[in-house]
Amino acid sequence: MDSLNGFIVFVQVAEKRSFVAAGRELGVSASAVGKSVVRLEKKLGVRLFHRSTRNITLTAEGTLFLERCRRILAEIEAAELELSQSKETPRGRLRVSLPLVSSLVLPVLGDFMRQYPEIELDLDFTDRMVDVIEEGFDAVVRTGDPVDSRLSARRLGSFQMRLVASPDYLNNRGIPKSPIDLLQHSCLHYRFPNSGKLETWALQQEPNEAELQLPTSMICNNIDTRVCFALRGLGIAYLPDFSIREPLLDGRLCTVLADKVKHTGVFHILWPASKYPSPKVRALVDFLSTRVFPPKKIKG
Repeated sequence: MDSLNGFIVFVQVAEKRSFVAAGRELGVSASAVGKSVVRLEKKLGVRLFHRSTRNITLTAEGTLFLERCRRILAEIEAAELELSQSKETPRGRLRVSLPLVSSLVLPVLGDFMRQYPEIELDLDFTDRMVDVIEEGFDAVVRTGDPVDSRLSARRLGSFQMRLVASPDYLNNRGIPKSPIDLLQHSCLHYRFPNSGKLETWALQQEPNEAELQLPTSMICNNIDTRVCFALRGLGIAYLPDFSIREPLLDGRLCTVLADKVKHTGVFHILWPASKYPSPKVRALVDFLSTRVFPPKKIKG
């Protein structure tokens, strides 16, 4: 602690260029400041200041030492801030942009509200590429790899795409054995709101095969509609596995061409880069990281 106090006194003298001014800032006498500097110089074995009757200037060693002391004191201040924030109760308005996959996040966000009643959630569901900082979002959840250097990111988990249909549909129309068989089926498609383009079904084909122009029996811009129509036996849908877990488990939907669909996606939560994010942002990041894609339990 003596060394730390000596660093604080030294920095004040270096910045004020006066024992009197430094003492006034620290609430001690100029004599006490002078003695502290002398003790520090004796301990280090170097002269930190050139002294004259008119002014005080740093020596070369003093200039180098000043940079180090500033860094040390800044780290201590940052550590104190981090600890003080960690004790704060997360509260206040939390503006979050989320993709149009409500089945993935809504139950988790409901649990988050229950655990953090002093946080006011302001949720914006869109697949538009929002500018997190310019538009004032505290955090966003998106698929793909983070590319904005202004943002911090944490991986939430991964998902796989599946081709699915109801048992009744497959009994009536037959089970496709290869991608080309899909040309004879009703296909339920997704249109990207931003570009207006249809989502490509990532199917493994032979190198010499042309890209399939799949039938478009229905087009929409959300997941829920495709899940609903597939459950009602209206066609084959290309969907992320997290949106159809229960229908697959209870047999209401069946996977087709599983060996031909290999596309995998990743969800991240992103927020404005900061060494010490606010308690409300930290609470959301930690909560979603453990709840959206919970670790799979190993059987046995």
